[in-house]
Amino acid sequence: MKMSFRWYGDSDPVSLDYIRQIPGLEQIVSAVYDVPVGEVWPVANIQALKDKIEARGLKLEVIESVPVHEDIKLAKPTRDKLIGNYCQTLRNLAQCGIKVVCYNFMPVFDWTRTTLEKQLPDGSSTLSFDMDIVNKIDPSEGIQLPGWDTSYKPDELKALLAEYSKVDEEKLWSHLEYFLHKVIPVAKEVGIKMAIHPDDPPRPIFGLPRIVKNRNDLARLLAIEDTPANGLTLCSGSLGGDFYNDIAAMVREFAGQGRIHFAHLRNVKVNEAGDFYETGHRSQDGSLDMAEIIKAYYEAGYDGYVRPDHGRMIWGETGKPGYGLYDRALGAVYLNGIWEGIAKAETAKSA
Repeated sequence: MKMSFRWYGDSDPVSLDYIRQIPGLEQIVSAVYDVPVGEVWPVANIQALKDKIEARGLKLEVIESVPVHEDIKLAKPTRDKLIGNYCQTLRNLAQCGIKVVCYNFMPVFDWTRTTLEKQLPDGSSTLSFDMDIVNKIDPSEGIQLPGWDTSYKPDELKALLAEYSKVDEEKLWSHLEYFLHKVIPVAKEVGIKMAIHPDDPPRPIFGLPRIVKNRNDLARLLAIEDTPANGLTLCSGSLGGDFYNDIAAMVREFAGQGRIHFAHLRNVKVNEAGDFYETGHRSQDGSLDMAEIIKAYYEAGYDGYVRPDHGRMIWGETGKPGYGLYDRALGAVYLNGIWEGIAKAETAKSA
């Protein structure tokens, strides 16, 4: 597997000079952040990002992400023009040597948390989600949640939620199918593998449909365009937000089919109600057996990209919640250690 680390560009408090010091770290995952959603990413912007990363001895082969415009998800009259722009961005990314593009199809917002600074007994802080808090929010009166509530003005958010009130899960599926039928042939043509990220959390919230949340959803999505160009970002933490999702089983099934192109690896402590908080990466820290998940990737012969995903804020670090240096670096080394241990054990068996 190819260990990577997400970097948010020059504004990221975590510098490339620090990231490159993490043992076993080969890749940076990033994006072009200065182009509005829906517009074409120019080759010059992509190449400048790649050059900056490669100058530090690291590689840029995975983009996370090329956002899908809300007009595409809503099937508005502008969607064909926007999908055309999306396809041109894929062509430009391929021209710069990009191999995998992570994206999502979550309405209105990406990941959702009810607090970004849940205090843990050891003194660290972490991201958490409380279903009861979400259920008490009346979207018509505005949504005040950390991390995304400043993305829209109150009137804009209200109008957008009203538009989505006419979109149920099956209608959103049809909009996703339309998008994939247009985009995947282009991705296949230029040699890019698309990798959809699951919904986070993996359940409907605020009356909005969520359609990429469990094993059956993933299988349905892959069947829409049955080609390796249509694949997955399998996020253990997002899918692990559902107490009943078996992450290792999903890895065995979909990595075995060659359809996982990017793996997000993190642990969560989750209950049956769907409340969760993000923990250290170790198996014993959360509800997920991270060793078993890594073993599933190894046994499937996975040679794709992985990243340690979110981390706690530890050792007094401040910065972008979930995206500090220290805990993610610990996670990368821990995950690489599990992989090395499995590989050495298998070599010893065959000796």
